[in-house]
Amino acid sequence: MADQSSSSSSDPTETHHHDQTLIPALSNDVALQCLARIPRFHHPLLSLVSKSWRSALQSPLFHATRLALNTTQSFLFLNLRLFNPKDSSFSFKWYSLQPCTLDPQITLIPRILIPMNSSPCHLIGASFVSIGRHLYVIGGSVNDIPSPNMWVFDCLTNKWEMGPKMRVGREFAASGVINGKIYVLGGCVVDNWARSINWAEMFDPVTGSWRAIPSPIEVREKWMHASAVVGGRIYAMADRSGVIFDPELGEWSSVSTELDMGWRGRAAVVDEVLYCYDYLGKIRGFDVGENEWKELKGVDKHLPKFLCGATMANVGGRLFVVWEGKGKGKANIEVLCAEILVRKNESGELWGSIVWSDVIILIPKGSSIVHCLDVHLHFKVK
Repeated sequence: MADQSSSSSSDPTETHHHDQTLIPALSNDVALQCLARIPRFHHPLLSLVSKSWRSALQSPLFHATRLALNTTQSFLFLNLRLFNPKDSSFSFKWYSLQPCTLDPQITLIPRILIPMNSSPCHLIGASFVSIGRHLYVIGGSVNDIPSPNMWVFDCLTNKWEMGPKMRVGREFAASGVINGKIYVLGGCVVDNWARSINWAEMFDPVTGSWRAIPSPIEVREKWMHASAVVGGRIYAMADRSGVIFDPELGEWSSVSTELDMGWRGRAAVVDEVLYCYDYLGKIRGFDVGENEWKELKGVDKHLPKFLCGATMANVGGRLFVVWEGKGKGKANIEVLCAEILVRKNESGELWGSIVWSDVIILIPKGSSIVHCLDVHLHFKVK
């Protein structure tokens, strides 16, 4: 028999929720099946309904039920560079945002920002991608030396581990995921044969190996300041124009002048439209098919005129924008987030409607937003 004194906080969860009716007129087994079908980001709100619901949501049986349903949910993961005023040091911290969006009219319910385990190392200029439940931190510099390392974070177990190393060290490289494989371009000085032949690499998570991707000499820029995947091709922006790589055809091409002139900073792709934030304070989308930038209309009245440090991600088909606010007092600044439903109307115009917008965390002054991206948590019995 287990020692009850060693696990007093978890025992009520595991033993008592079956003794209370979860949903009137339904057996608890059926009620548990109903609750398990509700998306995970609503769970903080559900736990406020009653003690029996809170106990059920925390039980191993509930988790097993969700696994059996074979569901996939998307979450926003946010990386912040936090300043410590006591010793003027910096640390990098990951958070997961779980918004409550049962009713867009509800504004008093806070969006919960959950801290994740810190990365084992702090890298400047790393690249970030996600595949399923895994988040990849690729390259970056340590003491101004580009690293070939790749760290992998399992978002379900909340654990980091070292992945297979790249063939060359990289910082500020372009990256993207196509057909379950990770592609990295640039971020290295092409000053020898090894770096030249490995300027572009591909990682296959199934085999756990990297391999070089042949690339022409004329595309081998050093720094890549932005990248995105549109229509199964990687778009990588360098200091001088940019390149497009099509893995299926193995072909390289240049980006159009229109795209190069309008792409500023980190971007997100929703329904094959590339969105970014420009210096004029506008969110704009680039329609690859029409080779044209268009302003995202309908959001001006609900967002500030200038979004400091703005970064974006496609989370579950919606555009999430994260930026730095003015903050309160002298010590902290605000990090804000907006969830935007975007669409293209019959005339080809891009329109957006704000689902919600709120402060999600206060951070010390001197801190900054590094990156945000979506992670898909897939619940499936193996």
